[in-house]
Amino acid sequence: MNPRLQSLQPYPFEKLRELFARVTPSPSLAHISLGIGEPRHPTPEFIKRALSESLGKLASYPPTAGGDALRQAIADWLVRRYGLRSIDWKTEVLPVNGSREALFAFAQTVLDPSRGDAVVVCPNPFYQIYEGAALLAGARPHYANAMPERGFAADYASVPGEVWRRTQLLYVCSPGNPTGKVLDLGDWKEIFSLSDRHGFVVASDECYSEVYFNEGSAPLGALQAAAQLGRGFERLAVFSSLSKRSNVPGMRSGFVAGDAAILKAFLLYRTYHGGAMSLAVQDASVAAWRDEAHVRENRRKYAEKFARVTPLIQTALKVEAPEAISALGNLGEIYSSQGKYSDAEPFLAKVLQIKERELGPNSLEVASSASRLALLYYCESKYDKAEPLYKKSFQIRELNLGAKDPVVLQSLQFYAALLRQEGRKEEAQKIEARPARSENSKPLS
Repeated sequence: MNPRLQSLQPYPFEKLRELFARVTPSPSLAHISLGIGEPRHPTPEFIKRALSESLGKLASYPPTAGGDALRQAIADWLVRRYGLRSIDWKTEVLPVNGSREALFAFAQTVLDPSRGDAVVVCPNPFYQIYEGAALLAGARPHYANAMPERGFAADYASVPGEVWRRTQLLYVCSPGNPTGKVLDLGDWKEIFSLSDRHGFVVASDECYSEVYFNEGSAPLGALQAAAQLGRGFERLAVFSSLSKRSNVPGMRSGFVAGDAAILKAFLLYRTYHGGAMSLAVQDASVAAWRDEAHVRENRRKYAEKFARVTPLIQTALKVEAPEAISALGNLGEIYSSQGKYSDAEPFLAKVLQIKERELGPNSLEVASSASRLALLYYCESKYDKAEPLYKKSFQIRELNLGAKDPVVLQSLQFYAALLRQEGRKEEAQKIEARPARSENSKPLS
């Protein structure tokens, strides 16, 4: 037996099963699993149809490199999703049977066993596959802690120089598992600089990239960051999957994209490893990668669930949930845009409540949320509810920005217009004629 198997830690879900074995839940309560993180939304019908219509292809061996149609579909998606100028589907894209097996096998390809001092740097907390891949490849894992006080960003500055000099592979996860941390361009600049200095390969795990709550602000990806920084894909490989994006974890379909030279070596490894994807799964994957409507609907469902469950969790635990705030607001905006004001109201009201608690009552973010909720009430002709919110918004902005700021003056106009709408003409005239506050008044945070 391979002695390195003894170095592996028990898989988390095995530990959970052992813990649960001693617990007898109430039979009157529905079981909600917080274990493996399996999608609960149904697989879209068009994906299942594409799979079933291709079952005749099970009689043929699939190519390890994947079919042209799938590699082109993945390349097209990468260009659309990340705004890339181009990506070569022949040399820079490789389909894999889910990101998990690829993340593990990748270490066996890029690590040099002739160097007995090889190091693999992982974020901590982390997906346990990173650690297992390093250990079975004969390397030593080193953990860069991702602490709450750093916004769950891995502390690469804490990694000693001697460790970096021996590092051959860095695993990165963005959005992070389990923290949800999304790396920004500054984070990627630091990572690429370290890679350039020490020559290690970066494996970017992006299997959660399509689960976000603001349709206008998708998470930054590694290939996208490289392009924005004016560099190529050297020493960079990105891993993604359809499992969470399209609710098909059972298909085991994903891809690796990036450095052509590394992917060429990885393909050679996979040829012996036996990592070819079924042709029927490939056809279903093409259909999935070429459609975004089901992905947006998936995000909408997740946003609604986050919005509903986060306030419940906050009654028992201290939860910092900026993404959940975004989910609440995004869902409120969706309902508002559809004219479903009564559906939007509780979500926008919750956003205001959370921001007042987290940021303080005089934050400009609070003013913005109050103004948005006031507008909703105004559209419903609920002027009595809109008026105090417009007043709050105006007062906060005046305190922070000064009386002559254009945003403050606009808020004042809205407030006065609302008073006129309620027939309170004299009050509106007083608001419009009120003397400007001293420009030296101290803003509140």
